[in-house]
Amino acid sequence: MSMWRNVGSAAVVKVAVMGLTGLVGLVTSRLIIQGYGVEAYAQYGLLASLPTLLPFADLGLAAVVINAVAESDDPRRDAKMRRALVSTVRLLMLAGAVIVAVAFLLTLLEAWPLILGEGLLPGGNIVAGICLALFGLALPLTLGPRILIGLGRNTTQIATQVITAPLIFVMIGACVLFGIPADQYLAVATYLASTAVAGVALAVAARLISPQFGLLVRELPRIRQAPGVPVINMAWPMLVQLLALPVAMQTGRILVSHLGGVTELAAYNLGYQIFGIALQTVSAAGVALWPVFARARASGRIETPWVPTVWFLAGGLVIAGGMAVISPWLAAVISDGALQLPWMLIAAFVVFVALQSAKYPVGMYMTDLAGLRFQVLPTIAMIPIVWAGSLLLVPSMGAAGNLAAVCVAVAVCQVVPNLIYVRVDLRRRRRANLQSDAVAV
Repeated sequence: MSMWRNVGSAAVVKVAVMGLTGLVGLVTSRLIIQGYGVEAYAQYGLLASLPTLLPFADLGLAAVVINAVAESDDPRRDAKMRRALVSTVRLLMLAGAVIVAVAFLLTLLEAWPLILGEGLLPGGNIVAGICLALFGLALPLTLGPRILIGLGRNTTQIATQVITAPLIFVMIGACVLFGIPADQYLAVATYLASTAVAGVALAVAARLISPQFGLLVRELPRIRQAPGVPVINMAWPMLVQLLALPVAMQTGRILVSHLGGVTELAAYNLGYQIFGIALQTVSAAGVALWPVFARARASGRIETPWVPTVWFLAGGLVIAGGMAVISPWLAAVISDGALQLPWMLIAAFVVFVALQSAKYPVGMYMTDLAGLRFQVLPTIAMIPIVWAGSLLLVPSMGAAGNLAAVCVAVAVCQVVPNLIYVRVDLRRRRRANLQSDAVAV
């Protein structure tokens, strides 16, 4: 019951947040298209999606933070947990500095048009560099949401996101209202808003684990007096996946930009904006299962993901089906009739949401070291499948070709292997428990 309360509350709050965020986002998109044109909207979506290409930026340390907090009996006083957080923040600060340096170098070399394709407007090279630099500077703040998830406060973490879309709307709306020629810089608003949200989440998390965060801040510069703990053993399999997954699943905009052109890219952006409501709802509910399975492992209990998998798949299909029905109307309203979503693209999004829904419960079960290691090779195998499929299908199917390739990769490399692994692992753990009980008797 506790598990379903966590999942249910996360889903309900996410739907409420996404409802408000989606509504405000639709108005913002309409403002951009009417005020600055389809080309500006295409670049806005392209640059705003850069963080989805860099989930590996946290070096896989999310697994370390969530597991350390979830497995702690007393997060307010656990010295071992604090040492793990200290190690994590030090590495995040280093990673953020590297990202800022890379942003400066790519901008100096004027490499962004080559990387991002035709979707980048003339003069967008500097804007892309600014966006990436802001992302790097805000990276250490992502500790807050991870702590909240580990504490079982995923609902709180989701609720903090409610201010993102209004902040973006206010900044972009002001540019349109006052006639500011900011078509190049619209995406910067998304990074400023994300930084503010991460800061709020960190403040909430710091209060919940007080006085740990104050001790953490004091220990950060004292490397010799306050050494961290080894985190690479848990972080590296997560890092490899976070390197491979965006290359496989989040390069769609770049592939469509190169192979399909600006119109297809704009339709792809619009489709992701509409069906992103379903994807983010499923993701929020799924992440709520992570601390449930982590605590069960720490206490020696067996929690199976089979029932959640069935419910997640059914829920994903219902939500995606509903979005598919209203998506033509939403596309017309958002774009003021300038864009249409082809039926193949809509169908591909429905299948994609269903597959993502099915993989979440088993994926959250596999967040121990063995489960994370198992997922490394199948995740890497997704890259050639997606790229080869996109090169073959995008010229003929448009943006739907990329999503079709992604769906095949998710089914073959994630859903099926993970289901098999979980079945074998549950059988092994039950056998080990029986042997342990027999020895105890």
